[in-house]
Amino acid sequence: MKRLLNILALAALLAVPAQLSAKDYLATDFGAKADGETLNTAILQAAIDYASANGGGRVILSGGDFVSGTIYLKSGVTLHIEKGARLLGSLNPWDYVRDPDAKWTAFVFSIAQKNIGITGEGEINCRGFLVATKGVDYAHLGLIDDPLRLDRLQEGKRPENIHFFKCENIIMKDITLRDPASWNQQYDKCRNILVDGLKVDAKSYWNNDGIDIVDCSDVIIRNCDFDAADDVYCFKSHSKDGVSENILVENCRGRSSANGIKFGTYTLGKFKHFRFRNMYIYDTYRSAITIATVDGASIEDVEIDGLKSIHTGNPIFIRTGSRRPGDNPYMKDIVIKNVYAEVPLDKPDAGYSYEGPVEDLPRNVCPSGIQGIPGMPIQNITLENIEIVYPGEADPNYAYRGSSKADLEAIPELEKSYPEFSNWKELPAWGFYIRHAEGVTLKNVKITVAGEDYRPAIVADDVNGMNFKGVQIIQNTADKKKKQIVTNNVKNYKNKK
Repeated sequence: MKRLLNILALAALLAVPAQLSAKDYLATDFGAKADGETLNTAILQAAIDYASANGGGRVILSGGDFVSGTIYLKSGVTLHIEKGARLLGSLNPWDYVRDPDAKWTAFVFSIAQKNIGITGEGEINCRGFLVATKGVDYAHLGLIDDPLRLDRLQEGKRPENIHFFKCENIIMKDITLRDPASWNQQYDKCRNILVDGLKVDAKSYWNNDGIDIVDCSDVIIRNCDFDAADDVYCFKSHSKDGVSENILVENCRGRSSANGIKFGTYTLGKFKHFRFRNMYIYDTYRSAITIATVDGASIEDVEIDGLKSIHTGNPIFIRTGSRRPGDNPYMKDIVIKNVYAEVPLDKPDAGYSYEGPVEDLPRNVCPSGIQGIPGMPIQNITLENIEIVYPGEADPNYAYRGSSKADLEAIPELEKSYPEFSNWKELPAWGFYIRHAEGVTLKNVKITVAGEDYRPAIVADDVNGMNFKGVQIIQNTADKKKKQIVTNNVKNYKNKK
C-alpha cells in the first residue's frame, strides 16, 4: 500500500512541468506545413532537437494536418498537438524506422530519454491500415522479408503509433491515438509514466492493442477510453530480469476483440503490486480479466476493485502454464472484488472491423476459470462481491463434458498452449472451473444462469483450501436434485451460507 501511495503522489508530481521556464516552439516557425501533403519528418525532428538542446520546451502542432514519418522525442521536450491539429503518418512504409535498440518500428519513438511527453487535444494517426497493406504489397514483391507469410507482416515490422524505450518521467495527456499499423502505444523498460485522459481508436488492423506496458515501474493509467482490435490493457515481460511493478489503472473504459485487462502473453520476468479501480469493459470477445503466466514469470499482489463487464465473452480467466522447458511460473495473492458481469450467448464483438476469430468449437459458453498446472498451483485467490449472469442454454448434444471423477481427470492440462479460456472447448461447469489451486476464497459471490444448462455451476478439482461464504447459485432447472457444486480431490473445503 505504501508503494501505491507513492505512485499516487507521482501523478501530482508529473502533472507539474519539469521546467517552468521552458519555451514553446511552433512547428510552423521551423517551416512545417499543415497541408496534409508535405512530408515534414526532417523539419519536425529539427524542431524537437533544437528544443531539447536549448533547455527543453513544447513543440506545438497547430491548425492542420502535419504528415511525417518516424520522429524521435528527446529529453525535456513535450510534443503538444492542439485541438484540431493532427500528426498524420506517411503512407510510405519506407518512411518509418525500425529502431535497432527497441527492435520495433514506430511513428513516434523515444529511446533512453527523460522528461518527455505528448499532450493536447489533437490526434496522432499513423493511418496504419493503408501503411500495413502497402507493406504487404512490398512483401509480395520481395522487398520486405515476410517469414510468416500470413499476408500481414510481423508486429515489429509495422509502425506503432508510440514506442518509448528505457525512458523516465513520461506524460501522455488528453491526446487521441488512432489507427496504428501494429500495437498502439508501447512503453518498454520505462519508469514514472502518467497516461491520463487518452482516447484510443485502434481497431483498423491486426494486433492493435490499446496500451502495452512492458517491464515498467511506477505507472498510472487513468480516465482513458480505449477501443481496440486486440487486448486493451496489456502487461508483458520480455526478459527474465524484467520487472513490472507499482501499476495503477483507474476510471477507464475499454472494448476489445480480444481481452480487456490482460497479463501476458509474454511473461518472462516479474509482475507485482498492481491495482485496478473503477473499470468498465464492454463488447469484448474474450475475457474481461485475464491474468496468465505461461513463460516462467511470477505474478503477485494484484487487486481489481470495481469492474463492470457488459456483453463480454468471459468474465475471469486466471491461468498458469509452462510453454518453455524449465519454466517455474507462480501466481499468488490475487484479489478481485466488486464486479458485475454479463456474458452473452452471441459473439460479443460481432460487426467490428477486426473481430476475434470463430474458433475452438464445438463448445458451449465457457465458465470463469482459476486454472493452474500440476505441481504449480495458483495460490491465495479471493473473489468477493461478485455477480455474474451467464446465458446458459448449453446443449450436451452439441458439446459435452461430464463431471464424474474419470471425466474430470481426463481434461487435458494444455500447459504449453497459448492461454485462452476457450482452449479446452467444453468445460464441466457453467459458472466457475477451479483446478490446481491453493487457498481459494469466494465471498458473497452470486452466479445466475438465464437458460437451462446441463452442467453444474461450480467444479473444483485438485484444490487445497477452498472457502465459500455467501455463494448464491441461481438456476431455473427441471432437475431439482441437480448437484450444483462438484468437487474432486479437494481438501479443506468450507461452504457457509
